[in-house]
Amino acid sequence: MNRRSVYLLAGISFWAACASAETSYEYAPVLESRPVYQLIAIEEPVEQCWEEEVAVERYAAYEGSNTPVLLSTVIGGAIGNAVGNGKSNKRVGAVVGALLGHSVGRDIVRRNQGVIRDVELVQRCETAYEQVEEERLVGYQVTYLYNGDEYSVRTDTDPGDQIRLRVSVQPEI
Repeated sequence: MNRRSVYLLAGISFWAACASAETSYEYAPVLESRPVYQLIAIEEPVEQCWEEEVAVERYAAYEGSNTPVLLSTVIGGAIGNAVGNGKSNKRVGAVVGALLGHSVGRDIVRRNQGVIRDVELVQRCETAYEQVEEERLVGYQVTYLYNGDEYSVRTDTDPGDQIRLRVSVQPEI
């Protein structure tokens, strides 16, 4: 016999032995089923808020007369009219003088307005992360009795009073 035939024969007999293995299911009584917990650290978002003072400036409402604006507009127009030569130049001078006078009058009114400095409370918030430890169920440590011997295995679920076992019988080669 050559080598190739020996290997082929050994492979076939191994396959036949495996094929002849018998698998069945049996139930064994559970002696103890103990839950197994694991401590897990979790980061949870927490919103933290506080009140903060903020400086605010605003102009007080002007409650006085508009006379300075009107008066400066009229005076500016009169000066512009007096400076101009000829009819059209006097009109242009009057308009330009009136605009400049109006601007000067508004500046006078604004200067007389008071600036109010105040403090407002503003709420500010930010998200912080707090680490929390939590116990989580990761499985069950199950002790059972089979053929007079005790065995222990970890399962995902609690099997109850009995645990299902897969039993394989295979001849020794």
